[in-house]
Amino acid sequence: MSSFKPKIIAFCCYNCAYAAADLAGTMRLQYDPCVSVIGVPCTGAIDLTTVLTAFEEGADGVFIAGCLKGECHYKVGNLRALERVKYLKRVLSEAGIDGDRLEMYFLSAAMGSRFAEIAKEMTDRIRGMGPLPLNGCPEEGEGK
Repeated sequence: MSSFKPKIIAFCCYNCAYAAADLAGTMRLQYDPCVSVIGVPCTGAIDLTTVLTAFEEGADGVFIAGCLKGECHYKVGNLRALERVKYLKRVLSEAGIDGDRLEMYFLSAAMGSRFAEIAKEMTDRIRGMGPLPLNGCPEEGEGK
């Protein structure tokens, strides 16, 4: 399992979390390149199918990062996203997929160090779980 390289998708709101990811880069903080950051206008715009599609397309883990609670630039978008994440964690668990493969975080634009910590935390968590069963594991020498 040590050769497992997870694929983690991070959906980050442009106003805060994406800026925090950018700051982490500016600060030259390192985290595993298996984390792919995708900017979104607001985490409230992320629907259930977006997250499910990420898993379907090969993600082993997904995290959504938005503005700090009470500071969403779109009022309550991040709180709506949190409710969707809670619901989707239950749906994943009912489908036999560990709900901990999905997580929600809250950041300000100034939290570059925290973004790097979250990326490491999610990478370690997903590495410990192994590949997502529906993604399969190609045999050695096989391409994907």
